[in-house]
Amino acid sequence: MCRCGAVLFLSATLFYGLLVGGHLDDPRSPAAGLGGRIASYFGYAAEDITIAGLSRHTPEALLAALGVEPGGSLIGFDARHSRRLLENIDWIKSAKLRRVHPNRLEIEITERQPIAIWQRDGEFYVIDADGAAMSSLSPAYFRNLLIVTGEGAQQEVAKLVNQLEAWPRIKSRVKAAARVGQRRWTLYLDNNVKVALPEKGIETALQELARLQSAYRVFDKGISMIDFRIAGHLRIGLLGES
Repeated sequence: MCRCGAVLFLSATLFYGLLVGGHLDDPRSPAAGLGGRIASYFGYAAEDITIAGLSRHTPEALLAALGVEPGGSLIGFDARHSRRLLENIDWIKSAKLRRVHPNRLEIEITERQPIAIWQRDGEFYVIDADGAAMSSLSPAYFRNLLIVTGEGAQQEVAKLVNQLEAWPRIKSRVKAAARVGQRRWTLYLDNNVKVALPEKGIETALQELARLQSAYRVFDKGISMIDFRIAGHLRIGLLGES
């Protein structure tokens, strides 16, 4: 009986050493895959993995980040540590992981939602409403998003987008916006007309802009700029003006 116990102890110690040393996951190792087979024998393999919340990324990419593969060992799996690993990935806003013993792993992901493209130092980044940049997403696939630039633009763009949503005919013409002095926005329309918004009262300025476009088609009148910076004083710049 003692001899059997000693053999089991030595076997467990050897298996743990191989597991911690990464030899069971190294395809070049003679022990590759052994961890999954042993775990499966004892009912601790990842036989049932469910992933919810993915829309722009693959389950394979997510599991690779965790170091988990279907059928692989779940021995030593730490849900809290794995959650921190996932939430360090730039396109993941939050993650929940739950291991249901012995062989079920449930993963729920909340992806960051692209809201704009942030231009900084000649580079372009897809960002979400919190201003978090997602380097794994290519701006080329999000040509319909507003391009923003200027100091602090990434932190304020969500407010601007929400304000523009109220005026879809204006929003459809706005292609870029520059944050000026960390205080206000200048909009750039699809025909190069600039709209200088005020520091305060953006909603009122957008309402007046929509009225001017509806009544007078000001966007198509050969103008270069519509200036709302001074409350109660509208200035329209014509093309060719100095």
